[in-house]
Amino acid sequence: MKTFNKRFVYFICVVSAMGGLLFGYDWVVIGGAKPFYEVFFDIADSPKMQGLAMSIALVGCLIGAMTAGSLADRFGRKKLLVVSSITFLVSAFGTGYFSEFSLFLAARFLSGVGIGIASGLSPMYIAEVAPTHIRGKLVSLNQLTIVIGILAAQITNWLIAEPVIHNTIDTWNCQMGWRWMFWAGAFPALAFLILVFFIPESPRWLAMTGKTAGARAILSKVGGEGYAEDELKAISEADAAAGEQHGLRTLFRRPLLKIVTIGIVVAVFQQWSGTNVIFNYAQEIFQSAGYSLSDVLFNIVVTGVTNVIFTVVAMYTVERLGRRKLMLIGSLGLAIVYLTLGTCYYLEVKGAFMVLLVVLAIACYAMTLGPITWVLIAELFPSRVRAVAVGTCTFALWVGSTTLTYTFPLLNTSLGSYGTFWIYAIICALGFIYFNRVLPETKGKSLEEIEKELTKKGEKVRR
Repeated sequence: MKTFNKRFVYFICVVSAMGGLLFGYDWVVIGGAKPFYEVFFDIADSPKMQGLAMSIALVGCLIGAMTAGSLADRFGRKKLLVVSSITFLVSAFGTGYFSEFSLFLAARFLSGVGIGIASGLSPMYIAEVAPTHIRGKLVSLNQLTIVIGILAAQITNWLIAEPVIHNTIDTWNCQMGWRWMFWAGAFPALAFLILVFFIPESPRWLAMTGKTAGARAILSKVGGEGYAEDELKAISEADAAAGEQHGLRTLFRRPLLKIVTIGIVVAVFQQWSGTNVIFNYAQEIFQSAGYSLSDVLFNIVVTGVTNVIFTVVAMYTVERLGRRKLMLIGSLGLAIVYLTLGTCYYLEVKGAFMVLLVVLAIACYAMTLGPITWVLIAELFPSRVRAVAVGTCTFALWVGSTTLTYTFPLLNTSLGSYGTFWIYAIICALGFIYFNRVLPETKGKSLEEIEKELTKKGEKVRR
């Protein structure tokens, strides 16, 4: 096995993955701030305004994801990472600073744009820089930073809201506490902005745009002169085979149509598998299982810790078991857990066993669908269309997130908790069948080898 500059590779991947950390923090922090800013803005009795405050970031996510691909192709991956870091910094400060609801919403929208950009760009950048044999592990690092960001937001919210848990009404929380929940995100955003100037541009983007000397210099620093020559040769051959393939329109023509379809299904399935409703509606889920508010907040932190631990497990299994096997394990495992969880709700089971089932669902998701989705999205597509394709799949993922978040309370009201989780069980079972039939294995293959295999005319997608 070739020797690589591990310190350099890990540094640039960790810095890029900070976009994931801010994605996770910004995504979850609003849940803890919600009881306080609603009082401050006098919207506690206005469901429409409450829903607008919670969902405006989703609109920003969709726009950020939709535009990130074309901008990354035009200006480069690094410059867009800089834009993402600035967006997170400005939105974190603005969300906590503004005292007018309309400006608060504008800041949350901007936060969503940053999330939309970072959610696809960070794993794509890592995939284009990382050596083949550890690419899955390093792309999974992005998911690890996302769940660390989620846990950081949960702990920050819990600590700031602690006086309220003990029924001590503290107006400081309603005036300033919620602001500090958002301002806390400015510190990692500033670190991200500073550090991103110390990482190089993606060598594959440089090679794709004719800047071969720059690409060679970066690849040589990663793995030496021989590694650089081999990679540049593979990139050149892949670009020659791709011809003039580029742009959004190309994605929906053969031979890319089938690959893009797989990518979109993987992205949407990650959301429709249902696990993220546990984070968005944890209070309702645990209270349905018979827990008080103080116990609910503690259980939410427990789910965050579980998420981090099993994402670390995924980093050490993705290169051993492979992407395809982990997606199959995740979809089947969640189907079984949700079937059991729904049945327990139907039988009105209460207490610790329900928490255990929720933790099992999160553990299963965290070591399979959570990180592996981002690995696959970053790996599946040819260089010439990778940024646009990743942006398209990320956009589809956020559409899936939006529909999941919106439909859960409707399903929960009309079908009950048991019916809702039975539906998620069916979706996961269908995902298992689909992945078993069409999902390729990308473990141990260079991005150019994957491109050659998946776009070769007449070749079956399933391995």
